[in-house]
Amino acid sequence: MSDTDIVQTAGGVSMFAFGDAEAVLDRRELLDYVESRSNGRWYEPPVPLRALARILRVSPHHSSAIMVKRNLLMRSFKPSALLSRADFSKFAMDYIVMGNSYLEEVQNIAGRPMALKHALSINTRRGIKPGQFFFLPKGTWGAWGQVHEFAPGSIFQLAETDVAQEIYGLPEYLSALQSGFLNEAATLFRRRYYLNGAHAGFVFYLNEPTLDPNDVEAVRESLRSARGVGNFKNLFIHAPNGKKDGVQIIPISEVAAKDDFLNIKNATRDDILAAHRVPPQLLGVVPQNNGGFGDVGKAAEIFYRNEIEPLQTRFLEVNDWIGAEAVAFEPFEQTARSEPE
Repeated sequence: MSDTDIVQTAGGVSMFAFGDAEAVLDRRELLDYVESRSNGRWYEPPVPLRALARILRVSPHHSSAIMVKRNLLMRSFKPSALLSRADFSKFAMDYIVMGNSYLEEVQNIAGRPMALKHALSINTRRGIKPGQFFFLPKGTWGAWGQVHEFAPGSIFQLAETDVAQEIYGLPEYLSALQSGFLNEAATLFRRRYYLNGAHAGFVFYLNEPTLDPNDVEAVRESLRSARGVGNFKNLFIHAPNGKKDGVQIIPISEVAAKDDFLNIKNATRDDILAAHRVPPQLLGVVPQNNGGFGDVGKAAEIFYRNEIEPLQTRFLEVNDWIGAEAVAFEPFEQTARSEPE
């Protein structure tokens, strides 16, 4: 109910709500994707890619988990004459964040591969013809005059598997987005709470028979004009011959102050880390118990074996496509750990 909606009961009691919460992120429709549709020239992604780019920073755990994977891939990557460190870093980042990454083959005058250059995933679209790809500078399909069509067969697409369609890939963390939004919402709510000086709201109880409906409307308008950050004002009401408890201000900020903030933050953090399968000690998470998270070296080794090496295997598909060793990685070296005496 908005501040302009008034409900009046049969007994003459009028009620209205004010100070509605502002929607910061509402991405429920993000998960309601359908198969990729065609606009006649290329296929549209099943989820908005620019939304995925913004979601990268929805919570520190989400972005940090992605950066950890990217950094470990870069640590073992061996640059080649075809693929540089800079292009591979962008290529790997796009794959983890978007579920799709692209490389453009640049040929020399003899028609042989000379280099592989990263094509920004957020603006790259797959055409309806085999081997056809387009680059959309603004990420939209309406700017026909600005669309660039790559040379046929010059684009390599690495896509994460999606069970609903085979045109584009989807990132594996989609199931944890609601937890990420809840994590952000809890932080924003608590931040607003402190910015408002602990004035989370109150119940304005008016039971004064000496005030007529015009007076009630005047009080309502005064409250409306006083709302907003930095606009907390005092309100004066004079009701001659009024009752002692005819006008009451019942604060409810204490209720808001006792919300389940820490439990929400911890639970959503665990969901996000579970989706990325990153050990918390690799992200600098402080343990809440004296036992800690265990041996960080062992956790890093298992994480590398189970997550980074499979990612490396996916990136080696570039070599099969180009017919040369453009992507290679250093073997994993286990960190020496001293044995207890």
